[in-house]
Amino acid sequence: MSKTRIAKYNIGDVVRHRVFPFRGIIFDVDPTFSNTEEWWLAIPPEVRPHKDQPFYHLFAENAETEYVAYVSEQNLLPDTSGEPLRHPQVAQAFERDATGRYRLRRCPLN
Repeated sequence: MSKTRIAKYNIGDVVRHRVFPFRGIIFDVDPTFSNTEEWWLAIPPEVRPHKDQPFYHLFAENAETEYVAYVSEQNLLPDTSGEPLRHPQVAQAFERDATGRYRLRRCPLN
């Protein structure tokens, strides 16, 4: 039985993909793989990540478009560019503070 690891990244962290040219902000974390088997098997075996690591949901963007990505921890690195994110859902869920970090927006009470 494998041991679940503690996530290296947190909600609001800006990260980039280790191999592919995209970056994004983490909006949710799964302690281990929690997607479909079909999704996992669609990844070429030589680059298929292990399931027993944290997986991150990102509001992601590349040079052409914005989208939602699901990425294993082994494929993420911190994004230190300091560039703001343009993904439209970022502004709905996060606010950027004076230091440039993203914080979850507070939900107003009804």
